[in-house]
Amino acid sequence: MDFVSEHAGRPPARLTRRDVARALLAVPSGQALVAVPDLRRAMFAAGNPLSAAFWDSVKATLAAIENGVATVGDVQRWLEATGTEPILITRDYFVWPEEGERGPVATELYELLVAHLEERVESGEIDPDRLVAGDSAAREVYERIQDRWLATPLPDGRVPGAAVSDELDQELFASWDEEEAFALSELRRVLADLPEPSLPSAELAAAAGRLRALLTEPGYPGNVLRACAGLDGEPLPEDDTELWLTVAAGVASPVSDLQDEDEHQFWDLEGELSQEDAALAALCTIHHADWLATVAALARRGPGVLASPERIARLVAESDDIDVDMDDPEDLETTESLFTSVTPLWRELGIVDDHTVLTALGWWGLPKALERAWSPE
Repeated sequence: MDFVSEHAGRPPARLTRRDVARALLAVPSGQALVAVPDLRRAMFAAGNPLSAAFWDSVKATLAAIENGVATVGDVQRWLEATGTEPILITRDYFVWPEEGERGPVATELYELLVAHLEERVESGEIDPDRLVAGDSAAREVYERIQDRWLATPLPDGRVPGAAVSDELDQELFASWDEEEAFALSELRRVLADLPEPSLPSAELAAAAGRLRALLTEPGYPGNVLRACAGLDGEPLPEDDTELWLTVAAGVASPVSDLQDEDEHQFWDLEGELSQEDAALAALCTIHHADWLATVAALARRGPGVLASPERIARLVAESDDIDVDMDDPEDLETTESLFTSVTPLWRELGIVDDHTVLTALGWWGLPKALERAWSPE
C-alpha cells in the first residue's frame, strides 16, 4: 500500500483504479500477482475497496502478462477500462505522445484530462465496471467524453487537442532544425577540405534555358520541380544561377506540395500514388545524413563518377561522413529506391548526364544547392 500511494502521490483513501493499475504495472508481474491479495485487504481497510470486477481484471491481466500472452494493446485497453486513463488514440484520431515524450503542455493537459475523467467517474457518467466488462455503450460514452474535452476551450482559452498538437509541431520543427544545422556544419567541414570547382558557365546557361522551358510545362517533371522550388504561381528568377540553385536546392528540401484540384485524391488509401506524388514523397523521405553522404562523396570524386541510384546507395553505406549501419540488403534497397526519384530530376538539371554520370555542372552546383537547402536564411 505504501508503494502504491507513493507511486500515485495520493493517500490510500483517494486511490483510483488507474492509480492501482499503474503501480502494479510498475513492478514485475509475478511480484504484483503475489501482492494483490494483501493490497486488496489494505484497500478495504482504508475504506476504498474498489470493486470485485476490478480485482478480477487485475488478476486476469497480470496473469496474462506473466504467461507472456498479453499484448501491449491488451494492457492499454485494460488501463483505459479503469475509467480515468486517457485513450491513447481517440475516435477523432487525436494521439497522445508517449509518457516519456510529452512536453510541458502535453503533461499538464494530460493530467487535467485525468482529473476530468475522475470527476465523470464520481458523477456516474463513466462506469468502470461496465468498461472492464467490455460494454460497447459504456466505451462509446467514455470515448465521447474525451473527444468533447479535447475540443472544448479551457478557461484560459486553450483548446487541449490543438495545444498538444502545436507543442508537438514545435518540438518536431526544433528537432528538424537542429538536425539540419548539424548536417550543414558537417557539409561545410567536408567542403572546406576540397578545391572550389570553377563555374561551367556554358553548361549552366544551357541547363537554365532548358529549365525555364520545362517549368512552364504541365505534368511531370515540371510540376515536381516547381513544387520543390516553391515556384508555383511565382515568377522565375531572372538570373540563371539563382534559378538553377533554387530548383536544385528544392530537390534536396522540397518547399511545397503539388497543386492538385482534387485534394481528396491523396487520401485514397486504396489507390496508387501518381508519379508526381510518389516522387515528392521519396524526396521528403530521404534523411539529411543520406544527402550529406551522397553529395560529400560526389564532391570528392568529381565529374565522371557514376551517380546512379545503386551507386549512391553504396556510397551512403560506405560513407565515413555519417554514422550509419547499412549492412542489411533491405537498407541498401530502400536508399536506392528513394534516389530513383532523384536522378531523373538531376538529369533535367544537368547534374548528371543520360548515363547518370556526374557532370561538371553537378560537381560545381550540388554542394552549393545542398548548402542553400539547409541554410536558415
